[in-house]
Amino acid sequence: MFTNDRNAAISLLKQGKPPGNSEILDEISVGIDFITDFWREKYLDEYIAFGGSRIQFITGRTGSGKSHFIEYFLDKASGYKTVSFSAAAIWVHDFKEIYAEILRQCDINDCLRLCSEKLIREMGFSQSDISENATFVDYLADIDLLDPITKREIRSQLSEMFLKNPLIDNNFALVCSLLTGGMLGHPSLEEHNKEILLGWMEGRKDIKLADIRSLGLSPSRVSKYNARHMLRSLIEIVKLAGYKGIIVAIDELDILANKAGNEFIRYTKMKRDEAYESIRELIDQIDTLKNIMFLFSLNRKLIDDEAIGLKSYIALWMRIQTEIVSENPNRFANILDLDRLPAHNVDTIVRMSENFAKVLNSADSSLKPIGVDQAQELLSHAKFGNMSLPRQVLIATANFSEGDYK
Repeated sequence: MFTNDRNAAISLLKQGKPPGNSEILDEISVGIDFITDFWREKYLDEYIAFGGSRIQFITGRTGSGKSHFIEYFLDKASGYKTVSFSAAAIWVHDFKEIYAEILRQCDINDCLRLCSEKLIREMGFSQSDISENATFVDYLADIDLLDPITKREIRSQLSEMFLKNPLIDNNFALVCSLLTGGMLGHPSLEEHNKEILLGWMEGRKDIKLADIRSLGLSPSRVSKYNARHMLRSLIEIVKLAGYKGIIVAIDELDILANKAGNEFIRYTKMKRDEAYESIRELIDQIDTLKNIMFLFSLNRKLIDDEAIGLKSYIALWMRIQTEIVSENPNRFANILDLDRLPAHNVDTIVRMSENFAKVLNSADSSLKPIGVDQAQELLSHAKFGNMSLPRQVLIATANFSEGDYK
């Protein structure tokens, strides 16, 4: 969640978290434009926008800037619906849970509102002419244009937009048609029925199949087996609303390899293998999706641990591994290793420290950036230990001790 409160953003930065502030993100980002500009040009502006789909893994040691990288990239994803959540908060072994979170953050009501405005334009009217608390049908009635032919045209437009669209599931299309019709004022939709339709779309188990059937839907539920199909339908609605597509970032995937922790976020071996299989299935079926990019962020331990990490699930590892490792990062590779970025040199380390100091000093600090000698020392030890170079630079600049730094 982005904030305009600089002090709150700086507080997050001091905790080793992305600041959630566009201005500060721009100020402290050093050395990642090599990747983000490339991805924005090749993926966001071209490939994804024109119907492509992509899965990207981002790794690095603790503090390498994975969450920062994702937040910065999402902030630059102009024209896209962006979704971001943690594998520690959302179960990733069940794709239905992933779909439901994407649906929630995409705000289906907002998308359908934009679809209704598009329909109004298709019929030769403008949303700006309709008062805030009135529907399109109310407006037509006020100007004496509401007649059976006009109502039939509204239903026809809804049918063309949703029901006859081959990229949208039949039930999903009917739900969107009814919800959009409710926004337009025809066909009318009671609030109770609206909640049922939204509940079905979200995959809620408390929605009765009898209630779904009474609204014209076939008696079926959203499940982990059809969730990818429902996501395909959601993407098409997002496109109809005028967006280029959806960018989905799933952070802290390394929670899968945790052997202890809160019961809610702890993955047993069975759930971990189910998560790996779900990602494997997503990779194999990614070409059936359009206009979407997935970013999975994970600590190096999920790659290095051969017992419980990605390598333990060979069917998944074979699909994402980089067979040839070069000193020059391949910007098209499935796995982006932030610890291997070419930007990590003395000059960029000093510049990174200067940027950190400038931002932290704006909150009444009196810090000085590190010098060339200290930057050289940090660089020489960068390959050792569990803490990445960017985090070491921040600690050195802010005069934190590692014990105080969160």
